[in-house]
Amino acid sequence: MKPINDRVVIKPAPAEEKTKGGIIIPDTAKEKPLKGEVIAVGPGKDGNLMTVQIGDQVLYGKYAGQEMNYEGEDYIIMREDDILVVL
Repeated sequence: MKPINDRVVIKPAPAEEKTKGGIIIPDTAKEKPLKGEVIAVGPGKDGNLMTVQIGDQVLYGKYAGQEMNYEGEDYIIMREDDILVVL
């Protein structure tokens, strides 16, 4: 996959299975992860270079991007502006 313009492909981190106290979280109560790894980065838009790089761990907004499934893997495609923090 090669995103265009200022878009980024992110592989979301898996949802937490247990709480810190050891309680197992059922599938219906799991929250969507807001953290992931950058898999692919577009070239940038209007002469602006991208600040994230492949392999960066990032945090993004709860409703950011478009979810998709490609070859059995889940990914999110979003604009670089939707990324809040590079960890």
